[in-house]
Amino acid sequence: MIKRREFLINASLALGALAIAPTFAFGIKKRNIGLQLYSLRESLPKDVKGVLEQVVKAGYKEVETYGFSAKDGFFGTSAKDFKAILSDNGLKATSGHYDFSSFIDKNNSDFLKASIETANILGSEYLTIPWLSESVRTNADGYKKTALKINEAAILCKDAGLKLAYHNHDFEFKTFGNTTGYEILLNETDKKLVDFELDLYWAVRSGNNPLKLFKENPGRFTMWHVKDMDKTDSKLNTEIGKGAIDFKAIFAEAKLSGMKHFFVEHETNYYPNPIESVKTSCAYLEKYLL
Repeated sequence: MIKRREFLINASLALGALAIAPTFAFGIKKRNIGLQLYSLRESLPKDVKGVLEQVVKAGYKEVETYGFSAKDGFFGTSAKDFKAILSDNGLKATSGHYDFSSFIDKNNSDFLKASIETANILGSEYLTIPWLSESVRTNADGYKKTALKINEAAILCKDAGLKLAYHNHDFEFKTFGNTTGYEILLNETDKKLVDFELDLYWAVRSGNNPLKLFKENPGRFTMWHVKDMDKTDSKLNTEIGKGAIDFKAIFAEAKLSGMKHFFVEHETNYYPNPIESVKTSCAYLEKYLL
């Protein structure tokens, strides 16, 4: 694996010429800027309507949901009402993070079916697996069994007109002999049914080069999480453009990646003024990367 510092240096050198050229020279059409709503996790549950209005004013066109409950919907707002608020603000919930643990760990499909129904109500394209419980990621065999369950879930999604995606953190890159959990998931899930949402921050923080992943798995990473890494403390996020990750080099290879959608996210290890912070990130993306 290429170390984070080497990636930052090598990617910058390799694509230096492109970095100073207009982004349209990269040969990809302009994308809508999306926001993973977890970035606003303190305020969203308290005022769903008001926060979504702020998201639009901050410059976003798409969102990725989180926090769905079969009992309470989205923080007490039903899927139909949540969809209405999105539509009133010109927002599309392209993807959603839904809890797959009951299906993967216990083969209980009830919540998965409720999630699929909700995603269709919202008009989403993707259901995304956000996390794996620790019990299924302790060894290579656990990842292989998980890949089989992901394929099963992907068939249910396909039958409902949806696509399934997998979102990473850093634990997937733990090695098991000559492979990693992430490689197992990439190799043993059905390429026609399962996409990947590459979290660029977690990939770089774990010592991996996103450009290398794109080259080895072209077209597989149809969604990205875009969040930057603090220059002095890699455990912290910062606004896009203020940190250590060379996003110009990464966006230059969007076509190779297969990227169709991306979402800004500020995670639990970051404590700014949330709405102003995501607004700053959106402005940088609009000005320098799109």
